[in-house]
Amino acid sequence: MSKLQLAKRALPSKEGTLFKDVLTLYETRQLKKGLKTADQILKKFPEHGETMCMKGLILVHMGRREEGMDLVKKGVRLDLTSHICWHVFGLIQKGEKNYEEALKSYMQALRFDKENMNILRDAASLQSQLRLYDGLVETRHTLARCRPVLRANWIALSVAYHLNGNLEEAKKVLEHYEDSLKNVPDYDVEHSETTMYHVKVLEDIGDYAEALAFLDVNSKSRVIVDKTGVMETRARLLSKLKSDEAEHAWRVLIDHNPDCTDYYNGYLTSQNISSDDAALLVLKEISSQIPRANAPRRLALAYSSGDQFRELAKEYLTSALVKGVPSLFADIKSLYENQARLESIQSILEQLLAEHTPASSSPTEPTTYLWILYFQAQHFSHLSQYDKALEVLERAITHTPTLPELYTCKGRVLKRAGDPYGAARALEEARRLDGQDRFLNTKCAKYHLRAGLINEAYHFFGLFTKKDAASPSADLEDMQSLLYLIEDADAQRRLGKLNLALKKYAVINKVFDEIEDDQYDFHGYSMRKFTVNIYLNLLTWEDNLRSHPVYVKAALSASQIFVALHDDPSIVKRFTSSEPLTSAEKKAQKKAKKAAHKKEEDKKPAAPTSTNEDKGLEIPNADDDPDGLKLLGCSDPLERAAKFLHPLTTLASKNIDVWIAVYDVAIRRKKYLQAVRALAHARELDADYPELHVRLAHLRKTVTSLPQVPPAPIGEVFTSTVSALLPDEVTLETFNSQYLQRHSSSPLAIFAAARVLKTLDGPLEEVDNTIFSTLGPDVKLTLKSARTMLDYLVQLGSLRVEEYRTSCDQRFPLATVFKTAEEQASLMKETVEMPIASPKDEVEI
Repeated sequence: MSKLQLAKRALPSKEGTLFKDVLTLYETRQLKKGLKTADQILKKFPEHGETMCMKGLILVHMGRREEGMDLVKKGVRLDLTSHICWHVFGLIQKGEKNYEEALKSYMQALRFDKENMNILRDAASLQSQLRLYDGLVETRHTLARCRPVLRANWIALSVAYHLNGNLEEAKKVLEHYEDSLKNVPDYDVEHSETTMYHVKVLEDIGDYAEALAFLDVNSKSRVIVDKTGVMETRARLLSKLKSDEAEHAWRVLIDHNPDCTDYYNGYLTSQNISSDDAALLVLKEISSQIPRANAPRRLALAYSSGDQFRELAKEYLTSALVKGVPSLFADIKSLYENQARLESIQSILEQLLAEHTPASSSPTEPTTYLWILYFQAQHFSHLSQYDKALEVLERAITHTPTLPELYTCKGRVLKRAGDPYGAARALEEARRLDGQDRFLNTKCAKYHLRAGLINEAYHFFGLFTKKDAASPSADLEDMQSLLYLIEDADAQRRLGKLNLALKKYAVINKVFDEIEDDQYDFHGYSMRKFTVNIYLNLLTWEDNLRSHPVYVKAALSASQIFVALHDDPSIVKRFTSSEPLTSAEKKAQKKAKKAAHKKEEDKKPAAPTSTNEDKGLEIPNADDDPDGLKLLGCSDPLERAAKFLHPLTTLASKNIDVWIAVYDVAIRRKKYLQAVRALAHARELDADYPELHVRLAHLRKTVTSLPQVPPAPIGEVFTSTVSALLPDEVTLETFNSQYLQRHSSSPLAIFAAARVLKTLDGPLEEVDNTIFSTLGPDVKLTLKSARTMLDYLVQLGSLRVEEYRTSCDQRFPLATVFKTAEEQASLMKETVEMPIASPKDEVEI
């Protein structure tokens, strides 16, 4: 550091004292006084960088972000060697969630003040957040060296080594830490947690014997508080050591909690049981010893077959039906994968129904008969026998018209049968039976969204959201309700409102961003509180966060919309053109504006109670695009789609639709190598996948239209991969016809062949004929695939749309989705005009 810089930074005694006051006033959040004090210094020393940065930081806290940021940047330029300037700059960048840049600022600050504890701790948290474990080890090592008396610093160093993959060093640090401890009281929670963490490190290293010995010593010497954790860890270690004691350890756990299936699996594994018969004998023995335990009886069903299965299943089903267990079908439906078991369950049901029917001679509880009917309806629904399911449900409702589960089941059956309006009405009937039930209310709103009745769904959501919220939608967004967000987005997309759908998908992405950001505080908190094991579980969970089904669905849907926007820019014009609105749309728009205005008003304080109001460092979430029109008209749709999909290439690599979506985006971005690799991944998962067939044809057509092969080193890899996917000697016509012959009974495969035919500029009549072949008796046409093909015929402008619609309407008699537009409008009106509220439904939260 030059003498000139030191002289420039040095302040006279009076101003130096004032600068210390600025720091104190900032820490105590006396912002107005701090600002006034900083101005006093700057009046005499207008180029004092540290004071200028502190003033800028205070202004940011007061809500004057742009002015404050300008001052901070200017202050950093005036004093590039001040750790205070860089620290302030890092604080603001961290508040903006710009963690990479914040870390760079912290590392600059540490160059000029290597042992500043606050900066070191913040830097360690940022390195943990960014998963930069090499740097984390170095930072934690510095903290431990500077403050060796703090126990948390040593634990944090061990965790840093652990995260960096250096388990031996983690073990050494823990041993050093434990040797330095003195006078630790019995059952100290913090020491108990670190001891269990030490066991985990030894287990991860593979030192099972040492881990077991260490666990036994500390559990007997009253060090470890978590007795259940000790028992589970001990059983697991004994199993890994293949010890004879493992069997007893797992049995102790079963006695401790007889309904934990993991304990039974561990117990069976410890006995080296290889046959189903042997496992069944063990489970029967345990069940006889613990007759109230449900887990061994349920597990026995998975290991039995034939007459044994029938006997055990009848006992299990009868017991649950007599008790009235609503979740019984969800419990055993995994057994339906085996056809013999399915037939046994069906015959048992028929027998039970005959025994417990009100007309039977044997006395029976009315509720038992009711729950048998409920189970039987779910059974038929699972087998796609919707007529039978609805018939059984009508009998059940006639028997007991006040059971909400019957109406929710009816709604589910109608939904699967293709009647979203009937399903919504059934759920409304269920909701009215108990207006105080949040689950029924949410389910009812969800089914209304699926029927396209969005305003009615918002009404139901509003019964249980905050009354002072701007709107039910705004409150549910604040509550990060993924169920609502994904259902609303899909509903808007089905209605063709791509702007609102895209907006909701973006909100889902924002929710996951916020969940990732929320882990930041735990990097320091978990070390201070010694909750190390659960912290490591948190990091693993966060690393796999975007494998969540809602994010996967949102990313795929959003990427499809972005690709459509790239392919057809006129979509944006259709949404942004000022067409006259209908009265209903005008009413909805007015309501949305009113809700947005109320939300803004609610954010404003009623009266300024303090001039020191701290607005924090985070950027306020001002939504300047409530209708999603700006998002829809973005200039970089493919880049946004790629950003959505990027996490899924590692977290959902087994999902073939992810690779199809990656190809769609990459090929349009002219990332040819990424595109062919995506198709190669998809082919490894399912070489006959219909969407893959369409993309392979698209790839061949794209490759032949390229003016030249991509340059080296990409060109050679690209050419060889394309040839491996679709050999050059095979024409697209031959490729398509062979695929159609191989999969002549699959409706989606036939649909894929029809789309390829359209890609090859085949005549519309031939495309129509190919799609109409799905109506043949040998084709296993499903309702979902039929709707997809009907939509495609409409998109093509086919003259045979009405013919296909009528055929599907006859083939799926319960479905309403194939009715005419007038019939669907009538059904929608009938659903909307159901009484949607009564005095007993009003719920105050």
